[in-house]
Amino acid sequence: MTDPIADYLTRLRNAIMAHHRVVEVPASNLKKEITKILFEKGYILNYKFIEDGPQGTIKVALKYDPATRENAIKCLKRVSTPGLRQYTGYKDMPRVINGLGIAIISTSKGVMTDKEAAAQKIGGEVLCYVY
Repeated sequence: MTDPIADYLTRLRNAIMAHHRVVEVPASNLKKEITKILFEKGYILNYKFIEDGPQGTIKVALKYDPATRENAIKCLKRVSTPGLRQYTGYKDMPRVINGLGIAIISTSKGVMTDKEAAAQKIGGEVLCYVY
């Protein structure tokens, strides 16, 4: 597998389309940080890190609206790929749906949202868009 972040986002997208409650993905430190951000911003219901074997897994409980069964995540889009990295400065941070969505940025001070990176005046690699 050449792009584990794209695999992570695809597993979440597929589980959302199949209306699954829980999805399991192989763990890595970067995926753990992305999962934490998704939970803090209210896109997922809960998560759990399971240490089994050398890598471990992440269990993600997806968030649905009880009345309409619509998911909280409308779109997960990978921006920076291994073949074409996308970097941005703090002055040129991308605005996802005019500020309604988030862009997840990998910076020198860790993984954070676009708004947090702009507030700290640091740029980095744009990993994905979530809305």
